[in-house]
Amino acid sequence: MSAPTPARSLRDWLARLAESGRLSVTRPNIGLKHEAAAVANRLDGRSASLFPRPGGQDGTIVSGLVSSRAWMAEALGTTEDRLVAHFQRACAEPLAWREQETGPAQTVVHREGIDLLRLLPVPTLNEHDSGPYISAGLMISRDPGTGAQNVAILRCQISGPDRIGVLVLPRHTDHFYRRAEAAGRGLEVALVVGVDPACLLASQAIVPLGQDELEIAGALTGGPLDVVKCLTNEVRVPAEAEIVIEGRILPELREPEGPFGEFPQYYGERAERHVMQVDAVTHRERPIFHMIVGGGLEHLLLGAIPREATILATLRRSFPNVEDVHLSLGGVGRYHLYVKLRKTQEGEAKNVLLGAFAAHYDIKHAVVVDTDVDIHDPKEVEWAVATRFQADRDLVVVAHAQGSKLDPSTREGVGAKMGLDATAPLDAPPMKFKRIGVPGQAEVDLSAVIVPDADWRAAVGG
Repeated sequence: MSAPTPARSLRDWLARLAESGRLSVTRPNIGLKHEAAAVANRLDGRSASLFPRPGGQDGTIVSGLVSSRAWMAEALGTTEDRLVAHFQRACAEPLAWREQETGPAQTVVHREGIDLLRLLPVPTLNEHDSGPYISAGLMISRDPGTGAQNVAILRCQISGPDRIGVLVLPRHTDHFYRRAEAAGRGLEVALVVGVDPACLLASQAIVPLGQDELEIAGALTGGPLDVVKCLTNEVRVPAEAEIVIEGRILPELREPEGPFGEFPQYYGERAERHVMQVDAVTHRERPIFHMIVGGGLEHLLLGAIPREATILATLRRSFPNVEDVHLSLGGVGRYHLYVKLRKTQEGEAKNVLLGAFAAHYDIKHAVVVDTDVDIHDPKEVEWAVATRFQADRDLVVVAHAQGSKLDPSTREGVGAKMGLDATAPLDAPPMKFKRIGVPGQAEVDLSAVIVPDADWRAAVGG
């Protein structure tokens, strides 16, 4: 079967979803406060959702665009079993973007009297969120010294008509911001809402400082991404985007932001955060606003897949017989890691566990299993733990280690890590850990052996 064609824009992907019965369109006027998020959550993983004129406001909201691995793979023109390798290759071999004079993202321009909640249908998602949030926006920033760009999805609270509270974590955007602040200037940024799945996934890549994730997006779809320069600053943004909010993260200023429902399915706390001043808003005709509901499948998968690619590459440098890794959804796509290992010597699985903890600080619990276990099936991993693990022999615990600050069980992000070696001993007798199986089971054609609508009484001769 040939690989699917990559989706080149949000609208391209929506058309694909609609044609295949994976897009649900609601009645107009679904409420912006909680109601749209509630409907999206009910459909999560089964169907994307589209909300015309939400809250009686001009505009459209979409959600649940990439709520399964299979959908994400299809949108990128690959297959589910090749998704992580496809992402790894795009990170290693990025494609430079192609600048255009203008694009659909700049069809309509607002420079004066900007009121974000009047211009855009920004929803309030979870019960105790502090207000309307842009939850699926790509924050694209530009290094004031080198001109290099960074792309990230940061949580963005509407704090005023032209003000946005931004949670800036100590990563690349923060590095650029500190350079601008040291020079007494704001950091030039653009908040881009409504992009193709490749741009969404590329924004989560874990790559060196200075590597523009928009070039990874191009590699994911097999062609350079078209970009345009913002009208009020030097940032380049996807030309096919639905909405672009141009502005600056202001120096020496913090304002209250939060709480907000985050990926662990708890609330990120309220605190003094960075502030973005909006200078202009541009958008397509009848723009589509993308909403990611905190803690939903879309949120979890966008974080999990890039981390899997990075962790797998990191582990294979020291352990080339690591065959695959998986961040489970039950572990919120960050905290629980399953590793498939072709074990060659005793003690190796424990070293792999230590390597996994070093590969990403978010990993809290890790399980190493043999190659006969499907790490994408939690029941299979649990079976391996149930039958191949003994706590007094196979448990690794690392106390007082750096973890995720969004894990409420930690103390300011410091907690314990636990590793389980659920591999069979190499010197075990051949039949001791041999899995049972019925010959020919996988090849049975049920349609050839099952009689539809059969009368069971007649079948037993009664």
